[in-house]
Formats: sequence, C-alpha cells, structure tokens
Amino acid sequence: MKLIHSGKVRELYLDEDCDPAELLLVASDRLSIYDVILPTPIPDKGAILTALSLYWFERTADLVPNHVIGTERIPGEFAGRAVRCRPLEMLPVECIARGYLTGLGLKEYERDGAVSGVRLPDGLVDGSQLPEPIFTPTTKAPVGEHDEFMTFDDVVALVGGDAAETLRALTLEVYRRGASSAADGGILVADTKLEFGRDASGEIVLGDEVLTPDSSRFWPADRYEPGRPQFSFDKQYVRDWSSHLDWDRTAPGPEVPDDVVRVVHDRYAEVYRRITGQEWISPAR
Repeated sequence: MKLIHSGKVRELYLDEDCDPAELLLVASDRLSIYDVILPTPIPDKGAILTALSLYWFERTADLVPNHVIGTERIPGEFAGRAVRCRPLEMLPVECIARGYLTGLGLKEYERDGAVSGVRLPDGLVDGSQLPEPIFTPTTKAPVGEHDEFMTFDDVVALVGGDAAETLRALTLEVYRRGASSAADGGILVADTKLEFGRDASGEIVLGDEVLTPDSSRFWPADRYEPGRPQFSFDKQYVRDWSSHLDWDRTAPGPEVPDDVVRVVHDRYAEVYRRITGQEWISPAR
C-alpha cells in the first residue's frame, strides 16, 4: 500500500498489486472544524463514517454510480474504517445541498439575501426550512484553508455547462433521497456536502463519503424549532463548544476535552442507529 493523499479526515492508499490498481480510502478518527484538524480523535468516528457511507452508497446507486468496489482484503489496521474504491479524477467543487438555512449559509443570506447566488424569500431565520432544496457549491480549498461560496455560473466556468447541470441535479437528487429516508428515523437533514469525480470513461461518479455526520447537519425532528440553533447529531456540537474559546479558527486547533469527545461519539452513534435502524457496535469490542 502506497499513501498518495492525506486529507483532513481521510487517507488514500494505492494498491498496485491489483490489476487494475485499486484505491483504499481510509476514514480516520480525526475531527476537523472550520477546515482545521483538531488534535483530539473521536473513538469509532472513522468506522461510523465508513459504515454510514456504505449504507448510503448502496441506497443511492440507482441515482448515480459510485466509486465503491467493496470491503474485502482490508489490512487489519484499517478494519472497519476502509473501503476499496476505483480511482476517480475528482472535480474541483464541493457540492452542497441545503434544505434548511443555518451556518455559513445563514450568514450569506443575512448579508446578501441569497446563498451562492440563489435568491431566497425575505424573513428567514436560523433553521428555516427553504421552499425547496437549493444547490450551494463551494470551492475545494487545501487543508488549512477555507472553502468559499461559488455561484452556479462559477461552477459552469470551472467544469463546463453540462457537467455543472449534472452536478446540481445529482446533488439535489441524493439530498432528497437521503432526507426522505432519514425522516423515517426522526432525522431532518439540514444540508449535506457531496464530492464527485470522473472515472476512466469520463462518467461522473459519486465518491468520498455520503450523508455522514461529518458531511451533513442532522437534526432530531422532535426538537426542531426555527429561530434558534438546533440540537444536532453531527460536529456542530464541537463548533458550538469552540465558539466559547479564545481561538481564531486557524491551526493549530484546540484540544477537545473528554466530556466533549464522549458527547460527539454518542451523537454519531445515535444518528447511525436512527438512520440504519441498528445499534452501533464498536469494532474495538
């Protein structure tokens, strides 16, 4: 195995013993907020992200092809946290769908009345459900730098009109499928981020992760109340904790205390249970 890329959370290895060569995508227990990797890992996080991604890849395969080959022949040190994938040429756009207004999208709306150039109705507040889900892409910044909002025209300029239309359509279709399914477990999917690439034939393929607590905001429907920050089953809890620190959101990030680590672990495990209908069992047990 040859390490070819290390991102904020995932590592990518090339297995040249396979013909054709395969990639091994490994989800670590690292946690990042505001594009900064924090020094404290969250136990089981990588395994939960991998299990949830596999769950959603299977349930969206009729909408868009994905990069998954399988989970066979995973080296022991990566057991439960890795997936064998086919190589893709990743597209330089973070594809985000929003069904509710919060986070950086809310700040854009408060300033411009729009998010990524999409005009929204007046009078929306933190947590407002949007009239319909919207596509709000961002740049794909290097580790340690911050993503910036893009308009649809920016995406067209970067990848071409046909590809931009496809990215928007697929992002919204996957979001709608995920939001509808998660609602059965009492979860509102406020927003989610997807990444796409091209395979050897040039087809656009879904990669990276899908509808996980790292890439999405998950809210319990029975506690939803617009006009205030929502209870969340994702890393928003860590963002909220860090907002009380004297930290400028640049590296190095702060150490995360044990009680916050426990809360994050338990919330990730709970959203796994609600979405899949199965209790989370740690691979380490």
